[in-house]
Amino acid sequence: MAKKQSPAERLRALLAEPTLRVMPCCYDALSARLVERAGFPLTFMSGFAVSATRLAAPDTGLISFGEMLDQGRGICGAVGIPVIGDGDTGYGNPLNVRRTIEGYARAGFAAVMIEDQLAPKRCGHTRGKQVVSRAEAALRIRAAVDAREAGSDCLILARTDARAEHGLDEALERCRIFAELGADILFLEAPRSEAELEAFGRAFPDRPKMVNLVEDGDTPNLPHARLAEMGFRIAAYPLTLLSSGVRAMQEALAALAAGEPAPRRLSFAALQALVGFPEYDAALRGYSED
Repeated sequence: MAKKQSPAERLRALLAEPTLRVMPCCYDALSARLVERAGFPLTFMSGFAVSATRLAAPDTGLISFGEMLDQGRGICGAVGIPVIGDGDTGYGNPLNVRRTIEGYARAGFAAVMIEDQLAPKRCGHTRGKQVVSRAEAALRIRAAVDAREAGSDCLILARTDARAEHGLDEALERCRIFAELGADILFLEAPRSEAELEAFGRAFPDRPKMVNLVEDGDTPNLPHARLAEMGFRIAAYPLTLLSSGVRAMQEALAALAAGEPAPRRLSFAALQALVGFPEYDAALRGYSED
């Protein structure tokens, strides 16, 4: 019998193919399952979305490592596709970064994103971001890679937010350093033009790269074919499901307040099927008394 691939191995196989993968981001087990059932090959646990849904709080470092890890266990346990986890700044010094990688790997994540913002971090498409020095940023990625090399079976997604504070050249230089340290995937957050996206793609032709497409954000939402031409492997949509879900709930609440039925909803039978009632009942029948 062939050995079952780990989440990290499945992600490596996806990234080895010269194809752009569209990646809707999730925030809980149910949204992750919807991503999988829609046919997408991977997803990402968004820190913005988890902070919003779990705490109703902004993505400004208020949510803890333990809360993110707990959310991640549920997400990874609900799907078979690879899940990338938002590891923020690593939650402290290099040893904290290592613990973050180790914990996320045990939870079932295929990869962990570590960024170079000054803690407490902010959403990458908001104002007021600051980054740590190059040296400190490098230490974070080195610690993450060390954890991977010591046996934590997950990929390292290295992110820089330096474009906002120091410009594109500094951001590209940090990506170069991250690549030399052994990061598996590079992510330059919030480039502001097609030319900047192209420069990032051109600078690292042999390394998997991710682009983050926030609706109404700083980065132009280019066609997938164009992003593929630039060499991107992952096109992340971090807030599409959250913002669409919130809009649908607002519409349902407005309808109920007006004494009307919700305008768009799943049938009760479809909702039961989505969360696994048929499989549960079938399994339970296997333990029925004769």
